[in-house]
Amino acid sequence: MTKPLDGIKVLDLTRVLAGPYCTMMLSDLGAEVIKVEIPVTGDDSRAFGPFLHNRSLYFLSINRAKKSVSLNLKSPKGKEILLDLVAKCDILVENYRPGTMEKLGLGYETLKAVNPRLIYAASTGFGHTGPDSLKPAYDILAQARGGIMSITGYPDIPPTRVGMSLGDITASLFTAIGINAALYQRERTGKGQKIDVSMLDSQVAILENALVRYQSDGVSPLPIGNRHPTIAPFQAYKASDKYFVIAVGNDNLWKAFCEAIENPQLYADLSFSTNRLRTENIGPLNSILEPAFASKTAAEWLTIMEKAGIPCAPINDIEAVMQDPQVLYRNMIVEVQDDMAGTVKIAGNPIKMTNVPESSIRDKVPEIGEHNSEIYCGWLGYSESDLAELKVQGVI
Repeated sequence: MTKPLDGIKVLDLTRVLAGPYCTMMLSDLGAEVIKVEIPVTGDDSRAFGPFLHNRSLYFLSINRAKKSVSLNLKSPKGKEILLDLVAKCDILVENYRPGTMEKLGLGYETLKAVNPRLIYAASTGFGHTGPDSLKPAYDILAQARGGIMSITGYPDIPPTRVGMSLGDITASLFTAIGINAALYQRERTGKGQKIDVSMLDSQVAILENALVRYQSDGVSPLPIGNRHPTIAPFQAYKASDKYFVIAVGNDNLWKAFCEAIENPQLYADLSFSTNRLRTENIGPLNSILEPAFASKTAAEWLTIMEKAGIPCAPINDIEAVMQDPQVLYRNMIVEVQDDMAGTVKIAGNPIKMTNVPESSIRDKVPEIGEHNSEIYCGWLGYSESDLAELKVQGVI
């Protein structure tokens, strides 16, 4: 059985997170990913914690199952080698600051001339166009400028960053989507193209209803804690021991919910008869619900809610996520057998496809330049003595 991207070759010039996460997804879908790294030091994230037996688990978690070649792109010979690789690849992904590849003499127009079928994907902080395209960017900058931090958290606390790198990951997802769309179009036209995805654009794209909420009343939405801005009750509540969440998404569920908590008077109260009224009167509604929920444990309430068909869930910590039966059944916790770190559990592939067989094991993370011989000798015809000389010259 072939995976969807079997036979597709990817040159991965990315580092840290936004780019490597994208190429990891392409690898999971069957692409052969060749990670191009700076000789000796490699990807910056090889030095990022946490560490296990001197292996960066940060690097391992998003670079497993790739092949690594070392290459100095500042050297004339390094540029020549990259162009030779471009001629044999389908996709090149990079996340340098805009203009960097052009300064190296390796911009899209140059690479396009070498391989017109090349799909060139750039993932950056602010994009390749616009007045701020050259500004440096990190995840927290994208979350801040893109509005996510302004609507996250509670009204009485400072602006809050989402607890994972949402700016990087979202850009990764959109870049992967663009690449796959470009591959499909190439099948019809025979031509590649350039894809330009920015972290800032990606944050704006996922603001969901915040943009239209602003237009409805002219007031920028503010953080409202863990509840939904337009659906109620749809939030976390504190039971006698800990928090859990419920999502009463329509009026039929509201009726079932009132029956589940054994409060028919609440259903009869006209001030809560529609979702809009429940949202507008969330304060009075919560003054009734909060003491009621405090009378039982979260586990007891979850059992009651599930029996009544009310969408609900525990608030899992990471340990609980890694032990969740549904997560485990879906093969979302897989293992990497690493030479240095040993067995490491990481996230699996969330894209379930009939042509992507499930496996509980992922290939190990590569060492810097581990695949120099395979790629440079096998693809480009270099000899082992050639590689030895290139290494002395600081090219690889």
